[in-house]
Amino acid sequence: MKICIINGSPKTSKSVSELLIEYLMPFIEGNEVVTYNVCRTDFSKTQFSQIQSSEVLIFVFPLYVDSINSHLLRFLVELEKKGFENKNINVYCIINNGFYEGRQNHVAADIMKNWCKATGLTYGQTLGIGAGEMLPFLKDIPLGHGPNKNIGIAFQKLSYHVLSLNKGKDLFISPNWPRFLWKIQASLYVWYPRAKKNGLKRKELKDKANLSTAVPNTANKAIKWKSSKKSKNSN
Repeated sequence: MKICIINGSPKTSKSVSELLIEYLMPFIEGNEVVTYNVCRTDFSKTQFSQIQSSEVLIFVFPLYVDSINSHLLRFLVELEKKGFENKNINVYCIINNGFYEGRQNHVAADIMKNWCKATGLTYGQTLGIGAGEMLPFLKDIPLGHGPNKNIGIAFQKLSYHVLSLNKGKDLFISPNWPRFLWKIQASLYVWYPRAKKNGLKRKELKDKANLSTAVPNTANKAIKWKSSKKSKNSN
C-alpha cells in the first residue's frame, strides 16, 4: 500500500508532529511509506505526483488558534488546485494541541473534512490528541503504558482503519495523567519559560486583554463612529 505522510508542523525539527509520526511508523511498517514536511520541502512536480497517486494520505499537524497553520493551509490550497485524477484516496489526520482536552481539535478536523469534500477524497478518521506539549517528556515511556496508555490504544485503532482503508469514528484523547498536575507542569516547564524568553512576567500572563490599549486606533475609531452616529440621530 502506498502511504504518504504529510508533516504539517511549521517547525523544521523536534516538533510534536515529528514525534507522533515516529509513533505511527511501527503500526504501518511493511507498506510503501513516504514522509514530507510542508515547512522543509519545496515540492517538485514529481513529489506532487507521488502524493496524488497515494492510496492513503495521513496529515499530522498541530492546532493553531483552533485551526490549521498557514504553512499547511498554503500546501492544501496548492494541492487542491492541482487536483486528484485518482479519487480513491483515504485521508486520515493526527492533530495535537496544547490544551488538555483532545476534543479541542474538532474544528481543525472539520476543516480537513471540508477539504476532502472539495477535492473529492474520502475522509477516514481523526485522532485528536490533547496536551501535545507534554508528549516529548513522555517519549521514553512505551505506548499503551502509564501516561501513554490512551495514545497507544488510539494509534492501534487508527492504524487498523488506515491499513483496511476503512472509516472510523473520530478519536479525541487526553493523557492518562491528572489534569491539575498537567496544568502545574505545563506552567513550570512550558508556559512560564516561554513567557520569560519573550520578556513577559508571570503576572502578565494572567492579565486580561484591554482592547482600548491593545488596539487603540481600532477602538478609538469605533468610539468616534458610535458618537457621530448618536449625534446624527439626535439631530
